[in-house]
Amino acid sequence: MSKILFVMTGADHWTLADGTKHPTGFWAEEAVAPYEVFKAAGHEIVVATPGGVVPTVDRGSLAPEVNGGQEGADKVAATLASIDEIKNPITLEDVRLDDYAAVFYPGGHGPMEDLAVDPVSGRILVDALASGKPLAVVCHAPAAMLAATKADGTNAFAGYKVAAFTNAEETQAGFADKAKWLLETRLVEAGVDVQVGEPWVPNIVVDRNLVTGQNPSSSAPLATEVLRKMA
Repeated sequence: MSKILFVMTGADHWTLADGTKHPTGFWAEEAVAPYEVFKAAGHEIVVATPGGVVPTVDRGSLAPEVNGGQEGADKVAATLASIDEIKNPITLEDVRLDDYAAVFYPGGHGPMEDLAVDPVSGRILVDALASGKPLAVVCHAPAAMLAATKADGTNAFAGYKVAAFTNAEETQAGFADKAKWLLETRLVEAGVDVQVGEPWVPNIVVDRNLVTGQNPSSSAPLATEVLRKMA
């Protein structure tokens, strides 16, 4: 049994271009699906957040329409409620990378608010990338890559092939015209090679030890790919 680190947003809102604070947090499926995959394989999960705050779930991610109906929504909510690790996070400052076999960042709009500008998370990403350990990031969580700056000022992920929530998906979700910035655009500006797949369809991109997924439906297959890399 190995330990897998979940780095999760501590934000409960996303500040839009007009200053409105849109309630958000992490996306339920993106934490629950990988958690179930990793736990079924016998691994231990440790959750870390900025300040050690208990992560907030985006209530929209518990809706029936994004979980295949009411039964799916109830299952996700029940599983989420049973995950004690999410209720007892450590702080990012307390993370010792040597303790973990892999690192995983679930998404939701929350990382756009805090992890995108969090230098401690940025250092964890730089170190995890350099360690060769599986590093997995899904959906909006690649926003955290924007804080992963090397000593020379360049982005640690520049030149890496990455899947991330796309401008087309943000448009279809109704937020592209409200956002201060768009994830795909900012990653490209940082030198990241964003591999754009079809909206809402699973899209997993593997580049060296980095495993990334485009959207919520990519979460479970991304976790399976991490297990393959850990084997």
